[in-house]
Amino acid sequence: MRVAAIDAGTNSVRLLVAEEHAGGMRALDRRLVITRLGQGVDRSRLLAPDAITRTLETIADYAATCGEYDVRRLRVTGTSAVRDAGNRDDFLGAVRELTGQLPELLTGEQEARITFAGVLSDLDQSGPMMVVDIGGGSTELVYGQGFPEKLTSLDVGCVRMFEKHLHSDPPAESELQALRAEVSHALRSFKATCLVPAGTRFVGVAGTLAQLATLKSGLPLYDPDVSHQMVLSHGDVRLLAKRLERLPLAQRRRITALEPGRADVIIAGVEILLCVMEAFDVAEIMFSEKDILDGLVIELLERSES
Repeated sequence: MRVAAIDAGTNSVRLLVAEEHAGGMRALDRRLVITRLGQGVDRSRLLAPDAITRTLETIADYAATCGEYDVRRLRVTGTSAVRDAGNRDDFLGAVRELTGQLPELLTGEQEARITFAGVLSDLDQSGPMMVVDIGGGSTELVYGQGFPEKLTSLDVGCVRMFEKHLHSDPPAESELQALRAEVSHALRSFKATCLVPAGTRFVGVAGTLAQLATLKSGLPLYDPDVSHQMVLSHGDVRLLAKRLERLPLAQRRRITALEPGRADVIIAGVEILLCVMEAFDVAEIMFSEKDILDGLVIELLERSES
């Protein structure tokens, strides 16, 4: 049986089509389009009309793709930006008309748990692990050994922090310091309650980590066969941060390996990652392509078996 998941995130809308395979699943198609659904949501608490239009056009394309693959079961989810928007019901209703499915508005905790399951689907499940998911509107942290034991969802995503703090081009040091201060403050209570033992494996998912892995690889485009499970040291992340932070936006957009739709928010994403690594004294973090989409699909397949 073929199933699919569409996730309407704050910065991008993504699709995963998969089928049952040898007791698990096999991905058939992964797609991502940056639509910036969450533009201005932190300030206005509304989804902007042009952002809704861009996102619905992408979801319509994804729905057609699901028809081409003869998908039997589909899940559509909304996360941080949709959670925060006062006009979310209008958006969710439009998505239902396009897909035939009532979208699920995930809480931050649900988002974290499903992401953890997606990461585990492709990794050795023994030993402690912390999953770091830097999204556009929020950042989720999930700690566990085989299952989530401690988790949090913080309103410090890369789009939200970019719009709130980084107004100069390139960003002024005072702006970067204000961003770091907010992220560090947001992390404080979780760090106090989540005691991470030595040897904990840190795994990062989503666009910021994917982008950093691509930049480290030296390839002109993202290649999952190269970037998936790539390890980035704290030094790697700091060097990439310094490189990006001294360039104005126009020059960042000319970096071949940097997606144009991430060129403005990538600095905020890298700073969030650095704050997490420094808060938990992380020497290195591994990027995983497997994330919330994989977790959503796994749950769909498990439901079909019950």
